[in-house]
Amino acid sequence: MQTAQTTVDPSEVAKFEAMAAEWWDPKGKFKPLHMLNPCRLDYITGQIAGEFGRDLSQDRPFAGLRLLDIGCGGGLLAEPMARLGATVVGADAAAGNIPVAQVHAEQSGLDIDYRNVTAEELAAAGEQFDVVLNMEVVEHVADPLTYLTACRQLLKPGGLMICSTLNRNPKSFAVAIVGAEFVMRWLPKGTHDWAKFITPDELYDLIRNAGLNPVDRKGMVFNPISWQWSISDRDLSVNYVTASIKPG
Repeated sequence: MQTAQTTVDPSEVAKFEAMAAEWWDPKGKFKPLHMLNPCRLDYITGQIAGEFGRDLSQDRPFAGLRLLDIGCGGGLLAEPMARLGATVVGADAAAGNIPVAQVHAEQSGLDIDYRNVTAEELAAAGEQFDVVLNMEVVEHVADPLTYLTACRQLLKPGGLMICSTLNRNPKSFAVAIVGAEFVMRWLPKGTHDWAKFITPDELYDLIRNAGLNPVDRKGMVFNPISWQWSISDRDLSVNYVTASIKPG
């Protein structure tokens, strides 16, 4: 086994570990993710179904696919993926998140392999997946390119990575930092570092340099009137998501 280089930023891990017990409280510190989750799931399921020729109207359409959820937290994405039939590994560098996720999955009758492990450690161990979910993680790591390279190594040839993050511009600072952390108080102050936000063009360059082919990107936009999130073809100004394929 190769020795794994780590891109984990201990200060970032500590932030989320301190909030671990609140993962499944829709009114707690992870309220923004609970609100965003239906929008994320619409994009994820559509991309997986399109790439692997699966019919979402069927029972357990992702059966036979092995899926990794990096930065799984309490399992907000891992659980619906397991319900859709995927064999799911949930990985998180924050050890405190894992027992929370395990207990909730057990209570929900779901078999999910949760591990306190990094992407680099999984790659060094030779793990392979059809799908890697890499949602709201890349803006928290110490070295995005090394991290995304590990994600590429974790994919089988032809595998799909879905990666979401936050754009870096004055609007994203106003919305994600001032609005979410100071005005709405949806997140604890200091959850995000605006300097680590990544523009869509920067992320596409990182993905390509990591050895993946980006094939799609969309915005995720919050409507303060309907109080709902939706996918946008044009507005990538704050939250956005990408899909990439490993050549092979």
